Amino acid sequence: MKMTRLFFKTMRETPSDAEIISHQLMLRAGLIRKEASGIYSYMPLGFRVLRKIEGIIREEMDAIGVQELLMPALLPAESYRESGRWDTFGDEMFRLKDRNQRDFCLGPTHEEIFTGTVRDYARSYRDLPLNLYQIQTKYRDEIRPRFGVMRSREFLMKDAYSFDRDQEGLDASYEAMYQAYRRIFDRLGLEYVVIDADSGTMGGTGSQEFTVRSEAGESEIVQCPDCGYAASSEKAQCIAKSKAESEAVDRLQPEAVSTPNARTIAEVTGFLGCRETDLAKTILYRADRAIVAAMVRGDREINEAKLMSFLGCSSLEMADEESVKSITGAEVGFAGPVGLPVRIIADLELGRGQSLIVGANRTGFHLKHVVPQRDFRAEYADIRMIARGDPCPRCGTALEFGRGIEVGHIFKLGTRYSESLGCSYLDESGSEHPMVMGCYGIGINRTMAAIIEQNHDENGILWPMSIAPWQVIIVPVNVLDEKQASTAEHFYQELKKHNVEVLLDDRNERAGVKFKDADLIGIPIRINVGRKVAEGLVEFRLRYEDNASTLPVEDAVAAVLETIKKHGGS
Repeated sequence: MKMTRLFFKTMRETPSDAEIISHQLMLRAGLIRKEASGIYSYMPLGFRVLRKIEGIIREEMDAIGVQELLMPALLPAESYRESGRWDTFGDEMFRLKDRNQRDFCLGPTHEEIFTGTVRDYARSYRDLPLNLYQIQTKYRDEIRPRFGVMRSREFLMKDAYSFDRDQEGLDASYEAMYQAYRRIFDRLGLEYVVIDADSGTMGGTGSQEFTVRSEAGESEIVQCPDCGYAASSEKAQCIAKSKAESEAVDRLQPEAVSTPNARTIAEVTGFLGCRETDLAKTILYRADRAIVAAMVRGDREINEAKLMSFLGCSSLEMADEESVKSITGAEVGFAGPVGLPVRIIADLELGRGQSLIVGANRTGFHLKHVVPQRDFRAEYADIRMIARGDPCPRCGTALEFGRGIEVGHIFKLGTRYSESLGCSYLDESGSEHPMVMGCYGIGINRTMAAIIEQNHDENGILWPMSIAPWQVIIVPVNVLDEKQASTAEHFYQELKKHNVEVLLDDRNERAGVKFKDADLIGIPIRINVGRKVAEGLVEFRLRYEDNASTLPVEDAVAAVLETIKKHGGS
């Protein structure tokens, strides 16, 4: 491609609304164009990178026998109603009606559609295992689109779904996809960590995230420097030190103390002169249709993802003020477990052998000397957020905290969707069983942004060879110089004969402008054809190196081919 024919425009100034490096550079390099909040067009440079990422994904999916198809983006409501997600998916789902007032949505995800398709086409154990995927646009009405394509309202995703006879089959399909994902992200040149993750609205028995370390990431991750344990902050396991029971504690009976206008932990500790660790807070939630209470120590935060998982509910929200008053008999801020007529789930830290200060279910009062199991009954589970200073649940070493960008997520869905949608198979004896499913996603736009976050400098993008829009850029310093122009054209034609992806900057621009654009858009190899061409020499420079080397003209093509081979280009 010659740059006089290339549809692109670079920017010298950083757009004021671009908060992170990838967003800034994608706009400045002319990869994307903003159409509306969270909605972007991909210009030729950016589209080439997207297609290369897709190509690597397709190669690795093909290698493990996953078949590609394409589902519609405009989806009928019926499938989501069958699974129960039409009402629970929330405001992120774009909903619309056709001219006949039938409900549709712009697909936020495709579990129901894949499941319904396999249900109608595969009926026998002989049809399994089966693994299908697509690369399709998804739509989610994000409350706050931000960070460019990192959190947008329209995005590209590779989503795959496996269908097996049993858990053993799912484990095999999951492992094959896990290894394929590692190969994909290795080929994309990413530094990533695989973490245990919360399954969220997807459900299932377990999931793992492929997370790219970056301070621009929205995910908080924890990792053990010794044993390698890694998890998202929502999924990270918290362990509680066992405490011996104390006879002295058991002799103290609950005592009501006046705490006027003290509703928060900070207000109660300030009023009573106690520590946050002496308190336990009790929060009422509506889990599906039932009201439940969750308890954690005063200095802790409830992990709602863990609580949802323990309860097995599909929706969870804090109870409204009227419900709290009705159940506790008190204003919000004074709920406690003693005499509370609902199911109570307490964190593992709130075991026996400790005296707690809790709400008294009476406005303006708290209870001192409350002992779990003696004064109230609860179910115990790990329902708190991990905190700095917490030990690794495997080896006890202090965990390290960081941030990351989720680029891939794999789930063991089990039979959640196959049962609700009637996706079953007949075994050898004619008995019917629900298929056991897995789900595997890669955010292609997010992956592109994550690559830039890890591969840039003050001058622009440093694309890995495998996905650079072009592998080589030839820059004649002065296109009006006949020798420079003809030599650059010669290189251009020779490299094309060797199937090298080459860009020729044939613009009549200053050399500085050309060099800045070449660095900004991140082409891995640059050949400068300048005044030294009269001596039979050209400059050869790699994007990630500060200095160029001088080569004889006759050696330049061979140097390009060797470099591409060395750095993983096709």
